[in-house]
Amino acid sequence: MRYLLVVLFLFSFSLAEEYYAKLEPIESYSIKASVSGKVIFSNKNIEGKRAKNTKIIEIDSYVDRIDLEQSLKKLDAINEMIKLQNKNYQRLLKIKSKSGYEKDSQKINVVNLEVNKADTLINIANLRDSIKNKKLIEKNFYIYNIEVKEGDYVTPGTLLYEAKDLSQGKLEIYVPILEIEKVKNKAIFLNGKKTDLKIDKIYDVADSKHISSYKVKIIINKPKTFSRLIKIEFK
Repeated sequence: MRYLLVVLFLFSFSLAEEYYAKLEPIESYSIKASVSGKVIFSNKNIEGKRAKNTKIIEIDSYVDRIDLEQSLKKLDAINEMIKLQNKNYQRLLKIKSKSGYEKDSQKINVVNLEVNKADTLINIANLRDSIKNKKLIEKNFYIYNIEVKEGDYVTPGTLLYEAKDLSQGKLEIYVPILEIEKVKNKAIFLNGKKTDLKIDKIYDVADSKHISSYKVKIIINKPKTFSRLIKIEFK
């Protein structure tokens, strides 16, 4: 009986340093609309594939582009008016017969134009940002799924698509707090094979679900496959 208890103790100890986790992409992203508009392009063909500077979603920006074109013309006109009004103001300053009221009025004209210019610049910046945000292009992320189709009308916060960074993978396990110090400096074995991997991060606050454990993250560079169950051992 005593021998059996020792065996059971050693077996439970070994299990404490053996874990299982699913290999997941290092990051997952939920891309949401930041502007309102009608979807005029939805690249369903890229769904389930890795993007390569690929346009994923485009929202109609016709009105914004017209508004931007006219705002740029308006800005040119305002700049020209500011030059002319400034010249008039400088002339008035040199004429002693002109009253202070006339000179101040001309200065106010210049200031009002400067304010108008500032408002126009802000409008131009907002339009450019809106146009940019209506065409979503991904460089190299994996497009997991696309939530909208052509003809849909979206508002800020609408989920457009989900993307994943496959450049690295992560394994997340929950190690009992009392075991953390034991695993910190041990070699990591994956599916029985020794690796050169190290623990990337230990979240040293007890997890809300695993209240007696710390979350431990292990990073794997350029894994070939994801979503597979991996046995992790510390020896």
